[in-house]
Amino acid sequence: MRRAHALTAVALCSLAGCASTIPGGAIPAERTTPPAPSSTAAGQVPGPGVPKVPNPLDITRFKQNPCDALTSAQISNLLGDGARVKPDPHGPVGPACGWFSQAQIVVVFPNIDKLGLTSVYGAKGDAYPFFLPLAPVDGYPIVAYGGRDHRASDGECDVALGTSDRETAVVSITQSAAHKGEKDPCESARDVAEKVLGNLRGGR
Repeated sequence: MRRAHALTAVALCSLAGCASTIPGGAIPAERTTPPAPSSTAAGQVPGPGVPKVPNPLDITRFKQNPCDALTSAQISNLLGDGARVKPDPHGPVGPACGWFSQAQIVVVFPNIDKLGLTSVYGAKGDAYPFFLPLAPVDGYPIVAYGGRDHRASDGECDVALGTSDRETAVVSITQSAAHKGEKDPCESARDVAEKVLGNLRGGR
């Protein structure tokens, strides 16, 4: 099965304790629909056109404690003091942690398959009509994706950071209403992914 990154919104909603909406608006249906099964064989990673992860990271500890992906100081800097933290080590997509204030950040370590970014690239133009490779984070490939482009309308973006050829860390952000549009949400998500990467590398 293609990695169900489209279910990130489900994980976010689960973390937030909501039913069909998240603070700031409803979750679009296409963000909660799992992609179709993939024909990619488990051994074919990275797939054609998929960037290779040059220095794989062992993220086991962070999958066991997903809230370690960001430090309390980093969250205070990103969301201000008093952000609510919601761990979800057994989330529907994989171990996850969410931080909620006027803006929101969710980090997920998907365990749907072992195809890493190959799953995301395999869904380009199909499950993910919105597909935007970003500048690598210190050599680690990263791509923004989604059922549609939510940047201007909702101030949202999901990015997948390759931590190895078979695993990713997904960062999803929702900008606050006050700051929506001030910066490309995908660049903001990339900035958060950079912090996550630094913590992952520090935990090796």
